[in-house]
Amino acid sequence: MGVLAATAFAAIFFLAVPFPIIVIAAALIGFFGGKLRPDIFLTASGPKTSVNQVGHGGAADAVLDDGTLGHTQPSAARAIKIAVICLGLWLGPIALLWAWLGLADVYVQEGLFFSKMAVVTFGGAYAVLAYVAQQAVEAHGWLAPGEMLDGLGMAETTPGPLIMVVQFVGFMGAYRNPGSLDPMLAGGLGAVLTTWVTFVPCFIWIFLGAPYIEALRGNRLLTAALSAITAAIVGVVMNLAVWFGLHVVFGQVDEIYISGVRLFVPVWESVNLAALILIAAALVAMLKFKVGMIPTLAGSAILGALYFYGVR
Repeated sequence: MGVLAATAFAAIFFLAVPFPIIVIAAALIGFFGGKLRPDIFLTASGPKTSVNQVGHGGAADAVLDDGTLGHTQPSAARAIKIAVICLGLWLGPIALLWAWLGLADVYVQEGLFFSKMAVVTFGGAYAVLAYVAQQAVEAHGWLAPGEMLDGLGMAETTPGPLIMVVQFVGFMGAYRNPGSLDPMLAGGLGAVLTTWVTFVPCFIWIFLGAPYIEALRGNRLLTAALSAITAAIVGVVMNLAVWFGLHVVFGQVDEIYISGVRLFVPVWESVNLAALILIAAALVAMLKFKVGMIPTLAGSAILGALYFYGVR
């Protein structure tokens, strides 16, 4: 699992391998590895809880095992109905925009990209944001690395889920490419479209997939595949931390390629000493003195604001 995590980090950080490919490769490695070495790959499995252990939770498991809840049983007719409704709600708006504006339009590109992102959100926002940053900044040019950091900071300080940073990315992409629209209106429409295609797929995964997941929850090879994906996600999240860290500490980070290997070279003259001190202080506060996340974020925000307005 450690090798998988390290390999995933190297693949996305040094080779710029797309996140979906890393997830698929990890799943295949776990699936076949579970056949050959179940002692290594079946790390996500655990004993099933009983009614006596967890009360109502165990009772729910007992009812599921009994098979008395019909909606938890796989059904082809139900699956087709849900797929037609949810896929129509999800992909219908993108198809209309494609027919109206063409494939190259920023709204169609955002709809397709964030739909793809919604399919591979293994590991949560911290894992997929590495993929979003890689594509939105480097491939599409919708925003700059510093602006991606602004979006992450905004998402971290709001009550909603961190994945809402994609709404900011969608806004910036359309704002920068408004066409004949007012930039603010274009950005707002881009944010709405991004939010729609990010969250609507949740319903198809739950309503369509849940009965099949229930039927497969004891499948050892599925468990092995998910264990391998979990290990790979550790490496992907580490990539996110290093990528964001570099762009926070240094105002300019150059990318160079040597024999196909991507290297990030910071421009040392652009170092932000204030940010570096804040990072060190936050690390010491949380790791050494066990300060909670909210006080650490609040303290960092206050110190950052004081520095910003004091210097400016």
